[in-house]
Amino acid sequence: MGMNSHAKNLGSPEPLRIGDVRVPGRAFLAPMAGVTDLGMRRLAERFGASLTVSEMVAAEHYSRGDATNRLRAKGAGVGLHVVQIAGCKPSAMADAARLAQDSGAAMIDINMGCPAKRVTNGYAGSHLMRDIGHAILLIRATVASVRIPVTLKMRLGWDHQSINAPELGRRAECEGVAMLTVHGRTRCQFYAAKADWAAIGEVKKAVSSIPVVANGDCASLADAAAMIARSGADAVMIGRSAVGRPWFIGDVAHYLAHGQARAEIPLAERKSAALEHFETLLEILGTAQGLRHARKHLAAYGEWAGGRDGAAWRERLVRLECPNAVRSTLCQLFESPSLGEAA
Repeated sequence: MGMNSHAKNLGSPEPLRIGDVRVPGRAFLAPMAGVTDLGMRRLAERFGASLTVSEMVAAEHYSRGDATNRLRAKGAGVGLHVVQIAGCKPSAMADAARLAQDSGAAMIDINMGCPAKRVTNGYAGSHLMRDIGHAILLIRATVASVRIPVTLKMRLGWDHQSINAPELGRRAECEGVAMLTVHGRTRCQFYAAKADWAAIGEVKKAVSSIPVVANGDCASLADAAAMIARSGADAVMIGRSAVGRPWFIGDVAHYLAHGQARAEIPLAERKSAALEHFETLLEILGTAQGLRHARKHLAAYGEWAGGRDGAAWRERLVRLECPNAVRSTLCQLFESPSLGEAA
């Protein structure tokens, strides 16, 4: 089913309520470790993302003062600041949630969806879907520790023999969770196969009053419309498809609100955004570390903006070791006459 066939069902939704927080639209930037840094979240919000979520923060390390996790949780310049925490101990989750709240977070998101072995081997992330009883203890401790809304991100289940997202969602709502985000794959699928948007609808049916957000494989406006149609979800969350084009979440938010695409972001604004993102990383991480961290973003900017020459631009950008060379090459990228239709 094409984009236009879904547009008539989108309408102009009211602001989404997450606890006592009003969110202006229906397209969110997903938390991604090593990706949704402060620079990316600032840009995504400025271009119209309805909500952005920090990189995953390890609860125990964060509450003990670990510099890396404190940096991931920063929200300076982000209007609606959401910190995602992960852990396996109720006390650590509560401490981390309080610290984030006291540091200016507007919401706390609990990670029960990360499939990475380094996380699941520590009995956190999507491992918790193998022990819903323990998951509920973590949720209960987190909700009780703060005054701000607590949300939950999860997968469909550990594997296809244990699809338990509807049960976890129902019980999380009873514990006071204010919103659920469901990635339409099991942990054992990682990112293979196609996300099952219809299965997310079973979670929507299982809860009575809180919003449900669909996540997984939203790469276009048509995808966003289809996700809403098939899942019945209240909003969509976009991850990998926003890397290299932080304006895309705003494009989706506009389409879901108005049923039509907004005007394309001018190339000059895209260039300015990419340069600003790079400068922000240098500022918060230092030149050497900032340049290393920036490479995944530079590669994505090159792929999206480079069009048919995207692979060549990616290769060129990730090899640069001088900040001035990066700046110059980004300018060339967005001013290139070969700039493709994917920009």
